[in-house]
Amino acid sequence: MFQRLIPLSSSSTHSALILGPRGTGKTSWLKEKFTQSLYFDLLDDRLYAEFLANPVRLGERIPENFKDFIVVDEIQKIPALLNEVHRLIEHRKLKFVLTGSSARSLRRKGINLLAGRALTYHMYPLTASELGNQFSLSHSLKFGHLPSIYGHDDPKHYLSSYISSYLKEEVQQEGITRNLALFTRFLETASFSQGEILNYTNIAQEIGSTRHTVANFFDVLEDLLIGYRLPVFTKRAKRETVSHPKFYYFDVGVYRHIRPMGPLDNPTEVEGPALETLFLQEVKAMNEYLGLGYQIFYWRTRSQLEVDFVLYGENGLLAFEIKRKSKLNGQDFSGLRSFKEDYPMAKCSVLYGGTEHYTDRDIAVIPFEQAITQLKTLLVSKT
Repeated sequence: MFQRLIPLSSSSTHSALILGPRGTGKTSWLKEKFTQSLYFDLLDDRLYAEFLANPVRLGERIPENFKDFIVVDEIQKIPALLNEVHRLIEHRKLKFVLTGSSARSLRRKGINLLAGRALTYHMYPLTASELGNQFSLSHSLKFGHLPSIYGHDDPKHYLSSYISSYLKEEVQQEGITRNLALFTRFLETASFSQGEILNYTNIAQEIGSTRHTVANFFDVLEDLLIGYRLPVFTKRAKRETVSHPKFYYFDVGVYRHIRPMGPLDNPTEVEGPALETLFLQEVKAMNEYLGLGYQIFYWRTRSQLEVDFVLYGENGLLAFEIKRKSKLNGQDFSGLRSFKEDYPMAKCSVLYGGTEHYTDRDIAVIPFEQAITQLKTLLVSKT
């Protein structure tokens, strides 16, 4: 079991809702950390049927004067249970840890999300820090950071099963989209937009659908916590910027498996977005686990100047450009230099495929692998 960084423990005094995609290790982590808790798994068919018929039965299952946490796994299966949890927190002063893998299921029924009564956390794929000496950049870029990948005899087969299960259990069974074949084509087509500015019209033409349907499918990916749309940084903009977001799947291994590769495909078309994806998933995880409070953007002007990632918050303004090449030239710094002109307070870095750590004027140049394994240092140092 890996030592996860999520800031929640059995000694906590507050209830919690943990959201995260399937396979990120929520259940295993809870069973290890909350050993004295009552545990209710809504993937258990009998329990699911019992609570679906009458959510009040949850309270009946909890002994009087119970002081430890009550864990309800996969709460999105029965969103109405949140009202019962709310009642039990208020009237019996009970503590809950709830998990969910679909924000959509919880929101769409208009159920309260325990605002003010439970803190919300997110669990992400493993970070390089959590992997420790098991971290291998080449392995990570190929298979990603889902916990079950490690120690699995056939990671590729696991990813295939994972994606199939997600389609079946999260998309088809929940009725998010009735046209599973169209959604499957969309998943593959969306993988070609990894790290790219989204063009809903082009994707719609590719899969034979409408722009509205494609936009809704991207909503589904975000609601299922398996995709992100990254907004453009426009705060106090001095240049005209683009308006559309960029897209990323949540895990580089999932992206690599969904993205088809044929004999005519250039590996660089996949490897560049893979590096960006790994960086983004690490940043999102560390940003939350350490409570840094950054908002994450990208920056691109109408004249095509671009910075891959911009982090903005109380800890400062950070800008990162990701390059897979081992030797850089002047053009590789153009986006960051323009960004620095507009935002002189920004701390700018290029993460690249080389081995030397140096500074090019006011821009730090850092080997990508070193940056990933020492990400906390990069994120907490103020500008």
